[in-house]
Amino acid sequence: MYEPIRTKSVHSAMADTASDFPHRTREEELDIQLAGHLAALLAVTDELRALAPSADLDTAADQLAGQVARLRGGRTPARAATSGGPRVSQVTALHLRAHALAGRALVVAASRADTAAAILSAERMDAHTAALSEPRELSATG
Repeated sequence: MYEPIRTKSVHSAMADTASDFPHRTREEELDIQLAGHLAALLAVTDELRALAPSADLDTAADQLAGQVARLRGGRTPARAATSGGPRVSQVTALHLRAHALAGRALVVAASRADTAAAILSAERMDAHTAALSEPRELSATG
């Protein structure tokens, strides 16, 4: 049914020389993945801080930046801020997004047994869940 392979695989020839390309360990891959999730969560947190400033979000942003810098070998993450007034739909969408990102970070942090990042991720999930369950005032502008 299938025609047999008649030529030698290019992949087997490349596998003989392991020094041709760098390999990362599982821990390094998890560090990269966790840093990416936490950096994305930091970006959403910065957007939330611009739309609805709070001391809790300021503290969370500083903690997230510290964890990302630790995972990236001391390199500080890029920070962004948006402008504009608070819109309930935007804030709600950002809280939902942040909750999902914190959940992803929690899974990776648990996988690599990073207690500090796991605790921070779980706290952020709780904070965004609480923010989503708070009653919001409807504004006349929008």
